[in-house]
Amino acid sequence: MNTNYKRNLVTCALPYANGPVHIGHLAGVYVPADIYVRYLRMRGRETLFVCGSDEHGVPITIKARKLGCTPQDVVDKYHNIIKKSFADFGIDFDIYSRTSSEIHHKTASEFFRKLYDDGKFIEKESEQYYDEEAKTFLADRYIVGTCPKCGAEGAYGDQCEKCGSTLSPDELINPHSAISGSLPVKRATKHWYLPLDQYEPWLRKWILDGHKEWKTNVYGQCKSWIDGGLQARAVSRDLDWGVPVPVDGAEGKVLYVWFDAPIGYISNTKELLPNDWEKWWKSPDTKMVHFIGKDNIVFHCIVFPSMLKAYGDGYILPDNVPANEFLNLEGDKISTSRNWAIWLHEYLEEFPGQQDVLRYVLCANAPETKDNDFTWKDFQTRNNSELVAIFGNFINRAVVLTHKYFEGNVPRNLKPEQIDTDTLAQIPAIKKAIEDNIESYKFREALKEAMNLARLGNKYLTDTEPWKVAKSDIDRTASILNVSLQICANLSIAFAPFLPFSVKKLNNILNIETLAKPLTWDNLGLADLLPAGHHLNQAELLFNKVEDEQINAQLDKLASIKAANRAEAAEKAEIKLAVAKDKCTYDDFSAMDIRTATVLEAERVPKTDKLLRLKIDTGLDIRTIVSGIAEYYTPEQMIGRQICILANLQPRIIRGIESKGMILMAKQEDGKMRVVSPEEKVLNGAIVS
Repeated sequence: MNTNYKRNLVTCALPYANGPVHIGHLAGVYVPADIYVRYLRMRGRETLFVCGSDEHGVPITIKARKLGCTPQDVVDKYHNIIKKSFADFGIDFDIYSRTSSEIHHKTASEFFRKLYDDGKFIEKESEQYYDEEAKTFLADRYIVGTCPKCGAEGAYGDQCEKCGSTLSPDELINPHSAISGSLPVKRATKHWYLPLDQYEPWLRKWILDGHKEWKTNVYGQCKSWIDGGLQARAVSRDLDWGVPVPVDGAEGKVLYVWFDAPIGYISNTKELLPNDWEKWWKSPDTKMVHFIGKDNIVFHCIVFPSMLKAYGDGYILPDNVPANEFLNLEGDKISTSRNWAIWLHEYLEEFPGQQDVLRYVLCANAPETKDNDFTWKDFQTRNNSELVAIFGNFINRAVVLTHKYFEGNVPRNLKPEQIDTDTLAQIPAIKKAIEDNIESYKFREALKEAMNLARLGNKYLTDTEPWKVAKSDIDRTASILNVSLQICANLSIAFAPFLPFSVKKLNNILNIETLAKPLTWDNLGLADLLPAGHHLNQAELLFNKVEDEQINAQLDKLASIKAANRAEAAEKAEIKLAVAKDKCTYDDFSAMDIRTATVLEAERVPKTDKLLRLKIDTGLDIRTIVSGIAEYYTPEQMIGRQICILANLQPRIIRGIESKGMILMAKQEDGKMRVVSPEEKVLNGAIVS
């Protein structure tokens, strides 16, 4: 294993562009990655920080269907929200691009094609779920049913969001299509697979023998998968949104998102450095580190490395994959679908100028070894008791006292004592502890050591009491404040990877820009960072107290979300039926001519949102019916569908179109409607009685 790297390539898991970024994403991936990159750059190490939006996942197509727009509309909206949120939060990527870009499509297509041409894939036909009404194969996320593990309704074909179990569509109880609600059938379809089993011996040697230093959760999950026997994994799927499979006979198929997305790291690097990207991906002098959440461990430790191994051509493999566990919110699992989350863009609006408070809390409570819980009370306590009372308080006292006794100029060390030497001697050990922890991806411990430096400064001021000493010994006061200010300067270095906004403010207070030499990581631990006579700017508060009113407002907001979720769940659990109508006679019913028919053509009625114009075959004639079902069915979903109609309804003109008949629909009180169709196909014109 190479330990003498010349450069560092750091990637972050590509967030799905079907919603904003929340605190779970930040704590698990982006805050630790940003800390690591800032630290590397302070050490003078050449570093590239790469990320971007994953825009081809099935959740995006589901979102588009719900919103009644195109997938491109969805990814355009959320890509911009995510990118701006990261920038405003101080996550400083060298490039944040997207997998819908032209260069990504080209790179992913070429990657697939080379593996295809080299015979790295196996091709096989399998039976997969198909929605006959929607006329489409169903991705796992388009199949919903009852979870076999916990009994929750609405579990997806790949995962139950309530209990977190990984599932397959075949395991679901009462599976149905999320598109049409119909019962899916199995149909044969052809796909290409990456035979991971062929890479199992190599993976066992590379990971299990060669990377025992990886985090326990990462190594353990990899070992479990490898020991359990790896299976071939499909690299294509039947879908109309994504990177088209670049081979003949693959119409209507795209690259599976797990294959497509990690190639985004490569395509984004190409986009940024078109002439220099290979040194980051094909040089043994480059150290690559993937920051991800635990749900991505298999893809980044087993699948993507196998892809790179299969491709060859000098591609490097990750040196480490420091995946974190999950962060919960107020004792409950964060859930995008239930809106149970703290969204970054909303936090930035509601807590302006307090990016570092959230950065600090998420790092201090990072789920590095186990799932952790974020609470607003803990957020308030950490801010008020640590950032304000320890870090901010020390800086403020040291600077205010310097202005009071020495007109804001760093005093000379006129009368040193042993306590000064002993205090300053502790800083190099703190520096080493910060370095060791960051280098081993223990950011929570590294932050704790940085805060220990602030605690050291506070203890020193409390023990030496310069405000009392000044009454009788101003020379000794000068030494005390000189030492205190050197600790302040060291704090500006130690906290720079963690709290960039606060350190910028601190550097302004300390007037760092006017120093002859900038402060670097190598300076951390030195006792002469601020020369005597150096003038300080006026003190200002680094942090503000978080008041009870702010916290209560956030708790009320979450309570409203929980209440809405409960109401929605109760509504789903209770089937609402319309009140029964008055009785009718047999003659009333027999007067209705209800027949089966097949839809031949379907199109939207111009300038309307709800109307479809349908040409149908009743078995007796070909006629037109105008029906208000466009909000429930697309024209494509109706073509070929067998329906039931009231054939002898008096014709009427709707939007200038003569409509002859009415489609039978099943309507619930909540407004949802479904076309009534025969269970089995029958002759057109068959009488319904």
